[in-house]
Amino acid sequence: MTRSILRAAVSTAFAAAALLIAQGVRAEDAASPDHAAIVAAPDRSDADRQVDQRRQPAKMLAFAGVKPGMTILDMAASAGYSTELLARSVGPSGKIYAQDSAAVIERFVKDRFDTRAQKPAMKNVTHVVRNYDDPIPPEVANLDMITFFFFYHDITYMEVDRAAMNKKMFAALKPGGFLIIADHSAKAGDGVSVAKTLHRIEESTLKQEIEAAGFKLVAEADFLHHPEDPRDMPVFKAPVPINEFVLKYQKPQ
Repeated sequence: MTRSILRAAVSTAFAAAALLIAQGVRAEDAASPDHAAIVAAPDRSDADRQVDQRRQPAKMLAFAGVKPGMTILDMAASAGYSTELLARSVGPSGKIYAQDSAAVIERFVKDRFDTRAQKPAMKNVTHVVRNYDDPIPPEVANLDMITFFFFYHDITYMEVDRAAMNKKMFAALKPGGFLIIADHSAKAGDGVSVAKTLHRIEESTLKQEIEAAGFKLVAEADFLHHPEDPRDMPVFKAPVPINEFVLKYQKPQ
């Protein structure tokens, strides 16, 4: 009798463990969205689909590791192309803060962002209009991720304290949180000297500035590398695809 009870208990324990493992696998699958399907959503605009051809958003979202329920700050959101993709990826249980400065919003993208903000996919987005070197509202903390796409070079010729900006981004992330940053590549030795003329930045210069704030580089992606780009012409006039780098940084645990 005792042995039968013991065998039954062991069998029950194994069954429970198997169920927990199965539930864990299902939860993991649920937490890894189909980024290609998100990009292919039929209600996205034709203009955004044109941008997709250059930006490879499904690969970018997968590399970043964007998942449902995350809270993310999208630095320099501009007209909201990346903001909307992030909002779709984190879902209704997540939250996106779309940051830009008042000067940039008013001069270049206010109407376009406001129009996009009316879309159902943007319901979980809060527009944050703050200076780049003070980008995070005081009530926002423990972010899962910050994204900074193709605008850091512009910051370098503005009146922005980049060291302060980078430290505030670092402070706003939770331990283990990520900063995903991408930009147009300049030639070795160019530093930030061509940021305003060519809209490029030397990768090593950007890395040095970001790492000075405490971020640790954990991954690099090559899906936007284009070695045929001579990197000596403005990105808006180049006859070949622009060479761009994509970096994944983490705030240490």
